[in-house]
Amino acid sequence: MPEKLLTLSQVSASYGRIQALSGVSLAVEKGAIVALLGANGAGKTTTLNVISRLVPATSGQVMYDGRAIERRPCHAVVRAGIAQVPEGREVFRDMSVRENLDLGAHVRRDRAGVHRDLDQALTYFPLLKERLRQKAGTLSGGEQQMLAMARALMSRPRLLLCDEPSLGLAPLVVRGVFDVLRQINAEDGMAMLIVEQNAELALDLASQVYLLEVGEVVSSGAAEELRHSDTIRRAYLGY
Repeated sequence: MPEKLLTLSQVSASYGRIQALSGVSLAVEKGAIVALLGANGAGKTTTLNVISRLVPATSGQVMYDGRAIERRPCHAVVRAGIAQVPEGREVFRDMSVRENLDLGAHVRRDRAGVHRDLDQALTYFPLLKERLRQKAGTLSGGEQQMLAMARALMSRPRLLLCDEPSLGLAPLVVRGVFDVLRQINAEDGMAMLIVEQNAELALDLASQVYLLEVGEVVSSGAAEELRHSDTIRRAYLGY
């Protein structure tokens, strides 16, 4: 039986009086790609932020690699092996591409390993190699997405959280970004939890899918099975 890397058990979270998550339970197995689908406001980003400790859980448990992390500080979660690529890219615009990448590795002390991972990240995203001295804010939207992903990889995570990686990007760029995610998973065995509005892309990439509605998991299963679900087809695939 595959071993679970991440497990959320009955996790709830709120913003003041607004209940964002209500008893969310999900799991990511080691080396697996899991997609989290749902409409705007369903709680997808909040779920990722609870895992990375940007938003506190009000109840429930988040287990990562056999340890509870729902009360650990953000930097400890990163050190444990979880990295997040935020929605909208969120690069440090006034810093160079190289400085952004160096920040991604700030929790590490293995200089030789950092250098190897920098070379690997630039292999995944060769356009960035040509722009190492360029300010991140001057990059195109697709290049900023590549930089945000490469920066997350510099912490050498075992679990990558991706929030809307296709948002606002041209179809050709989106295809390239998802090809890299697939390559990283295949070559490094990195587990991924991906929030994505484009259900077709998510179902092609992921092996397991969870569907969120108003902060609750209403459906889950193998991606190929959910592709034929009437709910998924009508709401997300348009047929």
